[in-house]
Amino acid sequence: MLDRLDVLVIGECVADIVRRPGAVDQVLPGGSPANVAYGLARLGRSATLLTQLGADENGRLIRDHLTAAGVRVRTDDATAPTPSAAVTLDGDGRAAYTFEITWTLAAGGFGTRDALYRYGPPGTAHRHVHTGSIAAVMEPGAGTVRGAVESARTEATVSYDPNVRPELMGDHAAAVRRVERCVALSDIVKASDEDLEWLYPGEDPGKAAARWQATGPALALVTRGAEGALAVFRGGRVSIGAVPTDVVDTVGAGDAFMSGTLHALASRGLLGADGRERLRSVDAGTVTEVLRHAAASAALTVARAGADPPDAAELEAALKRI
Repeated sequence: MLDRLDVLVIGECVADIVRRPGAVDQVLPGGSPANVAYGLARLGRSATLLTQLGADENGRLIRDHLTAAGVRVRTDDATAPTPSAAVTLDGDGRAAYTFEITWTLAAGGFGTRDALYRYGPPGTAHRHVHTGSIAAVMEPGAGTVRGAVESARTEATVSYDPNVRPELMGDHAAAVRRVERCVALSDIVKASDEDLEWLYPGEDPGKAAARWQATGPALALVTRGAEGALAVFRGGRVSIGAVPTDVVDTVGAGDAFMSGTLHALASRGLLGADGRERLRSVDAGTVTEVLRHAAASAALTVARAGADPPDAAELEAALKRI
């Protein structure tokens, strides 16, 4: 039986309108934070998603998808349509996005300390909070997200994935400041090499991750596609290669990496306020094992269409094969 860890994910849901060469458009549930919540629930973790959904067909599709996996979905009273993104896949399965999205998550007390208690199972508090992507940079909702994260830090660990979408980031210098503020509030940060190239053009991703780690996070992770992943932590740096797989598409790969990371950290008692000091003292062997879990989760996801992360049995079987 899994150790008890309640995770509060704060962020957007997006209806992905997937366009493949020579195929009919397909609408799939998406949104980076929603994918992380879904991935955690698939792995048997207790997950609540605080988000916005419109009262439309796409909103119903996404809610049904999440709740079927066991995610508790909590929404504000937004009247805007459910956000959507046209996802165009090239011949190698790489995804490019065009968004139609607003993010107005109402304050309504979400930024107060009791957010940890209001949205989870009765009688429990969330011990970890995850956010990122559009939700952490697009105003006015981003201010609500930052307030909730700031208030949660005394009782929960925090993870953050900027999941950079250049067309939604606004002014570059201002976007970098917003991202770095979120990084400094976090215990775990994850970014792709493409994210870091946009944020810090021409800088080595490992150096950027080391600089982030020095500002507060215990663990800074960088995904590098076919080149694997690296982690920077107080004790140094470790890298692993990519898990060999046949890529169908890359939709949701980074989110599966994130949910795999959190699952592995939780299994080792490294999340929650009571695990923060252990996380700060983590050793290279443990970090390598966490990366293996994360990379295997991502590899299983890219081997099938859409953001379809593995369940616990699939992940365990994949780890045995590696």
